[in-house]
Amino acid sequence: GLQQVEVWGSGKPLREFMYVDDLADACFFLMENYSDKGFVNVGTGEEVTIRELAETIAGVTGFEGEIIFNAEKPDGTPRKLMDSTKLHDLGWKHKIALKEGLKKAYQFYLKEKEQTKTPAAFS
Repeated sequence: GLQQVEVWGSGKPLREFMYVDDLADACFFLMENYSDKGFVNVGTGEEVTIRELAETIAGVTGFEGEIIFNAEKPDGTPRKLMDSTKLHDLGWKHKIALKEGLKKAYQFYLKEKEQTKTPAAFS
């Protein structure tokens, strides 16, 4: 495995992430419970730093190498968080926490990787 992984920027910018099943659930919820013409932002309302995200991914995947934050590369926008107040006031809340979603995605990846291995006779 790799000894280190480079992440661009300082690791300080804040981002919001959502598991795709929660997004689908929110869409169905809105189709059944919302008829106004106004927009509704779909989000968790929770944010993490890029550093926290990288460390969580490392933990989920078992990466034991070093995470290098290259501050010579751009951070991008300091903060990206949806205002999901309207959706939450309607009664919807995400169900899958970031770490749980990352675990599910990683397990799916491993399963797909295993299922698509080429038999030795064909490599």
